[in-house]
Amino acid sequence: MKNILYSVSIGFFLLVGCQSESRKIIPEAPIVIAPAKIIVPKKVAADATTILSKKEVPILCYHNIRDFSASASGNMKVYTVKPDAFAEQMKALAAAGYETILPEQLHNYLVFDGPLPAKPILISFDDTREEQFRIGAAEMKKYGFKGVFFIMTVSINRPGYMTKEQIKSLADNGHVIGAHTWDHHMVTKYTGDDWNTQLVKPKAKLEEIIGKPVTDFAYPFGLWNTAAIPEIKKSGYEMAYILSTKRDSVDPLYTIRRIIVSGTWSTEGMMKAVNSSFNKTE
Repeated sequence: MKNILYSVSIGFFLLVGCQSESRKIIPEAPIVIAPAKIIVPKKVAADATTILSKKEVPILCYHNIRDFSASASGNMKVYTVKPDAFAEQMKALAAAGYETILPEQLHNYLVFDGPLPAKPILISFDDTREEQFRIGAAEMKKYGFKGVFFIMTVSINRPGYMTKEQIKSLADNGHVIGAHTWDHHMVTKYTGDDWNTQLVKPKAKLEEIIGKPVTDFAYPFGLWNTAAIPEIKKSGYEMAYILSTKRDSVDPLYTIRRIIVSGTWSTEGMMKAVNSSFNKTE
């Protein structure tokens, strides 16, 4: 009888011991808590009516920055601002508290109600002139201003026009490079392969030069029609810029309004034009 009890006791001890050792060897499965899913609300783009109702951001358009004589033609005087006058205008804008913005910020404001400085302004240049780099960008740098340079690709590396290296330097230093067609033909005259020649190829060439997307287009002479807008969209541009005519009621992002700064204006006249031209809604 003692032997039986002894055997049972040993068996029980071994069973309990094995179970105890088993608990030590096999760890419990860890409790995994899945991270909470963060839902980011999707931005809703503004419709055309909302965009048109917003206060316009002043946009200046410069062409030539050079001296001209009193006997210069009317066109030369309108499209050319003397270097001293340009310097005075940049100084006046800075003194008045204006801060330059770039197209991405303008787009975000118009489409998604993004923030702007208290006194925003966008400064643009058309036609690829070399003095825009040598004088324009250098003068703007004094005030931390950045601009948009609309490039005709046919003119790159030609005498009196910017080189590839200058265009890339502008982009590398925080300015924006936009397209201004291949050779400045107005979009209202395009047919057939013109859209590829004047819109698609210039965009690709500029992107190759600067290594960044080109999303902005300026109409030669500021002239546009509704037939051009689908082609501009299809070519990959997000915004397009006219001059001081009425914007399109359906696609206002493709008819962003600018004013040409005339060489006949005084600095005071330029400042008044900024206020009178853009302090209104449609």
